[in-house]
Amino acid sequence: MKTIKGPGVFLAQFVDGKAPFNSLEGMCQWAADLGYKGIQIPTWESFLIDLDQAAASKDYCDELQGTIRSYGLEITELSTHLQGQLVAVNPAYDSMFDAFAPAHLHGKPKERTQWAIETVKKAATASKHLGLKAHATFSGALLWHTMHPWPQRPKGLVEMGFEELAKRWLPILNHFDEQGVDVCYEIHPGEDLHDGDTFERFLAATGNHKRVNILYDPSHFVLQQLDYIAYIDHYHEFIKAFHVKDSEFNPTGKKGAFGGYNDWQDRAGRYRSLGDGQIDFKTIFSKLTQYGCDVWAVMEWECVIKSPEQGAREGAIFIQDHIIEATQKTFDDFAGQDTDREQLQKILGI
Repeated sequence: MKTIKGPGVFLAQFVDGKAPFNSLEGMCQWAADLGYKGIQIPTWESFLIDLDQAAASKDYCDELQGTIRSYGLEITELSTHLQGQLVAVNPAYDSMFDAFAPAHLHGKPKERTQWAIETVKKAATASKHLGLKAHATFSGALLWHTMHPWPQRPKGLVEMGFEELAKRWLPILNHFDEQGVDVCYEIHPGEDLHDGDTFERFLAATGNHKRVNILYDPSHFVLQQLDYIAYIDHYHEFIKAFHVKDSEFNPTGKKGAFGGYNDWQDRAGRYRSLGDGQIDFKTIFSKLTQYGCDVWAVMEWECVIKSPEQGAREGAIFIQDHIIEATQKTFDDFAGQDTDREQLQKILGI
């Protein structure tokens, strides 16, 4: 068993044009004051990290680490959720996802894809320079628009989609392997990797690439009505990153999992601040600890009711209270005794 590290916080949802959320030093001080011990850094925010420089210069990364550690913090992982999304985009979503790429790539999906691939590779090199072992990202999606098969999907479509997805990711995965860093895909609605079956499809399409791993976030499974506890039993060996985010699912006679095109506040499935939703985090932390998952517990704030400031304050305490110090002894050791083969035979009567 292994004690989960934390609490950590994903900085992406807290970035703002106002202090302290508009500088690395400001966000570090804020996080440390709330009791966080780690920060997950969104690499698309250049004031937090210059990804080009981090990939090119170990000295830059050493300086960055020094700044962050001066606040008593560690980097949990780098994140390329937005850039990873752009590795695979169905044309139906081109105009909406253009916002994730530099302006000169808007309306140029092929060039945008290549930029995304190279950018995620840079994050692998930067992660190595920073001494990190795991990386958080999205898979992107070519098939999501066919999730509910009407009209019926042509035979071979799903297989081709995962073959193409793997083809795009394999050069990235190989580069991550060269850097000694695991790619942790957040299993998430809107991605082609959104549950257990799709993760297995992708893993198989990559030839069971050893760098294909999971960022586990139970909030997305509640919205899918998937057993998020059993998921750990199935995939614990792949869980190398962990987002601690709460959610709830309250279907009515008018709406269910698909949400009725409502805004988040009016959907049956909603993300909530920690402790305000329906997720059994006691069991989750117990399972992850029991299986020895070597992860940071990183709070991701997404709530339509509670402010981010309150969510962040409460989140650090919530995670700290759920971290289990893994035992190094057996509780009934006091009643044990040394044995030898002869004694064992006597106990068995043989």
